Amino acid sequence: MTNKRNKARRRLWAALLLVLLAAGGAVWWQARVWRPERTRFPVQGLWIDAHDGAPDWRTLKADGADFVYVTASEGAERRDPLFGDGIEAARAAGMQAGAVHVYDLCAPADAQAANFVTTVPREKDLLPPAIALDIDQRSCPEAPGEAALQSELTTFLNQVEKHVGKAAILMPTRAIEARYHLAAVLDRNIWLVQDYLAPGYAGRPFVMWTASSRARVKGLEVPARWVVVQP
Repeated sequence: MTNKRNKARRRLWAALLLVLLAAGGAVWWQARVWRPERTRFPVQGLWIDAHDGAPDWRTLKADGADFVYVTASEGAERRDPLFGDGIEAARAAGMQAGAVHVYDLCAPADAQAANFVTTVPREKDLLPPAIALDIDQRSCPEAPGEAALQSELTTFLNQVEKHVGKAAILMPTRAIEARYHLAAVLDRNIWLVQDYLAPGYAGRPFVMWTASSRARVKGLEVPARWVVVQP
């Protein structure tokens, strides 16, 4: 009798495990294909760089990307090889396009601005530049204080905005915002980052939102960052 009970328990646990695995697989798949409703966010697109591989730009457009942001520069020296041809190809496919600079908290503002302005052309049809900010212990093991970052970032923004002729969009992560409170002290539109649930960590409304960092998009072989615009 005991052996029968043990076998029954094992079968029950095995069945429960299969159910949990199936449910987990369904959630994983849904997370990959999920996008915010178009009725809520009519304009949607993505942010990509060379790490995402070689895009099929027309397929991206056909799969619902109205715009694309391409990383142009990182810190004071790095430039993304996808940017130059990518911007032109995206616009040829019918998408609006813009440039992202990945800000290095430890690199001088003047050098970062010079890297950006020599990479990104002065073209009125480009979307406002986006400045991605995160805490990266590898590139910046000793992050600056709040006042120092605000001063350097303001210098950087002034130079970049003079070059492009329009205000930049700040893209702070939750960690950056918690430490530096940029949304409260810098009068710029903000682009927030949080998978699946609309973020509120900046304390004021966002104009753009990276709603998924692992979306499956036709035209790319790897998961992409899917972005929506607040109407």
